[in-house]
Amino acid sequence: MDTINTEKEVLDRYASASEDVQPTLCCAVDYDPKYLDVIPQEILDKDYGCGDPSQYVRAGDTVLDLGSGGGKICFIASQIVGAEGQVIGVDFNPAMLDLAHKHKDDIAKAIGWNNVEFRYGKIQDLATNYAAIDAWLDDFPVEKAEDYHALEQFRDQQAKNDPMIASGSVDVIVSNCVLNLVKAEEKPQLFREMYRVLKKGGRVAISDIVSDEHVPEHLQNDPDLWSGCISGAYQEQDFIRAFEEVGFYGIEIVKRDEEPWQVVEGIEFRSVTITAYKGKEGPCLERNQAVIYKGPWRSVTDDDGHRFERGVPTAVCDKTFHIMCQDPYGDHMIYVQPSEDIPLEDAKEFDCKRSTVRTPAELKGASFSSNDESGSCC
Repeated sequence: MDTINTEKEVLDRYASASEDVQPTLCCAVDYDPKYLDVIPQEILDKDYGCGDPSQYVRAGDTVLDLGSGGGKICFIASQIVGAEGQVIGVDFNPAMLDLAHKHKDDIAKAIGWNNVEFRYGKIQDLATNYAAIDAWLDDFPVEKAEDYHALEQFRDQQAKNDPMIASGSVDVIVSNCVLNLVKAEEKPQLFREMYRVLKKGGRVAISDIVSDEHVPEHLQNDPDLWSGCISGAYQEQDFIRAFEEVGFYGIEIVKRDEEPWQVVEGIEFRSVTITAYKGKEGPCLERNQAVIYKGPWRSVTDDDGHRFERGVPTAVCDKTFHIMCQDPYGDHMIYVQPSEDIPLEDAKEFDCKRSTVRTPAELKGASFSSNDESGSCC
């Protein structure tokens, strides 16, 4: 069987789904009803998702929704982030973008602020603004090869100088059952783009369909299964590895449906939601800090290979110390600052080959008094 044009199949299927409801494209999901009252029934009926990543959005966030479709998650996120936040939806299906724009202003009036915008582009290429390309083509139509070359030059310059989504501009990326629709060969770029546009300390909350086994080639070449969120699904462990490979840390399966959504030729396809964080970049500096893992496991290992034994003050660099103070690690650690602060500008490079245990002498410092009775436990 010839390889299918997956992009065309997806565009056609979801263009049709913007006109007529297709229940087979989505799983049953319970959203917080207080956010649905302002959203028209047409959008609710034509929303095709498998989870609710909006529950991981916070007040004041700049949110990017990959594959925003009719805009349901965007309009929910708008209410969560408040007037100080911003929500950007990206989709490559003009029919779905039309549906989102159709109700945008009325929803903004009902919410009380207008902080949502929708952009025309591919989620695996967040630099290229296809609306800008359409405008350029109105003035410079492509009629021969040299025109096509000029188009390529314009696209490259636009992506470099005025990207659709700027690097380091987003607090949280959400997506609802869309990553599986991207061609297999473009999925690595998709994850690199997610990482690029996030701020340091930013995070993702991705709901998608995964499979318990690898999807065989003959199923990948089935157009209905591909556009139906089946054939392009990641195998579960491969999905997690895709986050690891681009540098995300704190990767967590926050939801995994017990029952499969569909079973095809014995392969189970189910919904999962993954959260992960960006922020391991930067130097490792020694400031005599330590973290103590509370338990209940005897020991745990983070994404950089640091091993934390229960109850043991573990020496970490300043960067790791601050990472461990935040989600998703914060509730599992005790944080120990040294008695003598080392200013950041005076800190030396952390010795990754040193003993992992932070000694009492390091924590107390040279000027520690052995007869301090100022403390009280009662």
